[in-house]
Amino acid sequence: MIKYIELGKKIYDTSNPREQRRMVVFVLRSMWHDGDMKKLIAFFDANEVLRKFQERHQFHIEQVTRCFFYNGATFKERMSLVCEHYRYLSEIMQPEAFMQVNCHDSNPRYRLWEGDFEGQTIWAEIMMEAGQRKEGCLSVVLMYENKPFYQIIFWINKDKDGNEAMYIGAMQGPNTEESRDVIKRMTKWAHGYRTKNLILYMTQAVARALGLKKIYAVSNHGYYANNHVRADRKLKTNFGDFWLEAGGKETEDERFYELPLVESRKTMEEVPTRKRAVYRRRFAFLDEVDADIEQAVKKILK
Repeated sequence: MIKYIELGKKIYDTSNPREQRRMVVFVLRSMWHDGDMKKLIAFFDANEVLRKFQERHQFHIEQVTRCFFYNGATFKERMSLVCEHYRYLSEIMQPEAFMQVNCHDSNPRYRLWEGDFEGQTIWAEIMMEAGQRKEGCLSVVLMYENKPFYQIIFWINKDKDGNEAMYIGAMQGPNTEESRDVIKRMTKWAHGYRTKNLILYMTQAVARALGLKKIYAVSNHGYYANNHVRADRKLKTNFGDFWLEAGGKETEDERFYELPLVESRKTMEEVPTRKRAVYRRRFAFLDEVDADIEQAVKKILK
């Protein structure tokens, strides 16, 4: 019990009454799953990179004790997920890069791409923050005015066929009147390519560069919580519609869609003549984004 209390003090702000209650729940759940918790801690202690990571952060330990990631995930499934995610990344990434990418307090973050939008730099980075731990273990974030603008949060795990796969737990974007205007301008800047499609395109590029073989995304049914459903039971965010629109397909597990690793494109013959110049510029822009992300990821791999 004492060791879980000490871990809880590192994870939670005990000066906050809500955090105190969460810590109590964490300690009780950890004691209930004592055998698995010992295995989890031992897993991270057995690898030098993961041991240093665990000394610096403990959020992954909390994740397995809470109903995170996807609907119906069991304690053992969450534990397996967390271990596989960090095992895979620690094996393919250079140690310094692993710490920079995965540690919540890393500064600067690791940039994947940058561009010029309306005279200022916007960029994409791969990062993790405590507030993202409900939906995953890492995220691809599009930064605007030095703040997260759009992001996709994910984890890495083996699928039922043994493929190393990316699982998207959530896609988040701004939802204010001002931000909607920025999205319109950014879409025009990207040659008619919507911002939410751009963040997915970037995430697909990251998945390929990391050597992942599949991409899955949570469905409305698979979302870990119900805060995407309004009080009248209508959806605030329909994950399924966007995943299908992006070329996704339903799987045997209704909690997940399978998404393509590579976005499909229209051929120039399929594009109306009057729009072909715009499509050429769009494709050239996306090809540059793809190439930049591939090179950025290559630099941090072993």
